[in-house]
Amino acid sequence: MIEKTALDSFDLKIEEGELVGLIGPNGAGKTTLVKLLCGIIQPTSGSCDVLGFTPGMLKNEFRKSFAVVMGQKSQLWWDLPASDTFALNREIYGIPNGEYHTNIDYFSDLFQVGDLLNVPVRNLSLGERMKMELIAALLHNPRVLFLDEPTIGLDAIAQKQIWQFLGQVNREKGVTILLTSHYMDDIRHLCRRTVVINSGQKVYDGPLDRLLDRFQDHRVIHVTFERETDPRLDYPVEWLEKSPYKAVFKISRELAKPVLRQILSMYDVDDVRIEEEDISNVIERIYLSGNGGNNSGQVS
Repeated sequence: MIEKTALDSFDLKIEEGELVGLIGPNGAGKTTLVKLLCGIIQPTSGSCDVLGFTPGMLKNEFRKSFAVVMGQKSQLWWDLPASDTFALNREIYGIPNGEYHTNIDYFSDLFQVGDLLNVPVRNLSLGERMKMELIAALLHNPRVLFLDEPTIGLDAIAQKQIWQFLGQVNREKGVTILLTSHYMDDIRHLCRRTVVINSGQKVYDGPLDRLLDRFQDHRVIHVTFERETDPRLDYPVEWLEKSPYKAVFKISRELAKPVLRQILSMYDVDDVRIEEEDISNVIERIYLSGNGGNNSGQVS
């Protein structure tokens, strides 16, 4: 029998009300961590504490304190409208009638899906179904929301609506959110704090901006000129495009400022645009390096 360590010496502490992004390649241990925090699986060693509960004991008070949404699994009944699932959850969680209707009104208005509540789930788009999944998860006012790839397969418009929804729920209702995603835009738009996991180990824990500053190694600069120009620079650059009225080049981060000063002093510039390195490339570099810095703590 082959054994694999899914999580190894993984220490993490999340304060109530935080919105934390968890990123890592396939097989890194992200979903395992979410299942561990939900009590679906138990650690072979070490301890786990969520809101004062041991998840693996699955006490009813704990079950009512969290919700989990997995982008590739659904709790909605395919042939029934989402409103039927909502009504079922009201009974399961013992949600008072007034609170239930208040939450239905709040979330359906926030997501603008009031006219879809009684439409069979099979007739909804993927984005509409994910909105209903989130509403179903939040009806009982959980203190913690675990999200595993919630925007997978969604188009850009639906993604932005999900971002707005989650950000507002976090701010207005104080729901603590742990979000795992392969889409770096999810993390960038929602999470002040990012945890990078690779091979079951935490390799970074801190602000996303600091992570990018540490691992972004170049900038792409776009320059347009007022008149025909053949720019020549005193610094090593990689020319990506060079025409009489436009130049695009890649340069290391530390040389970006002196190069811009030289261009602006020597040439008649119409416009300048600085493009950061694609965040996905940065994260891939972190995975390959296997070391992004390590700040430890415990889940709480």
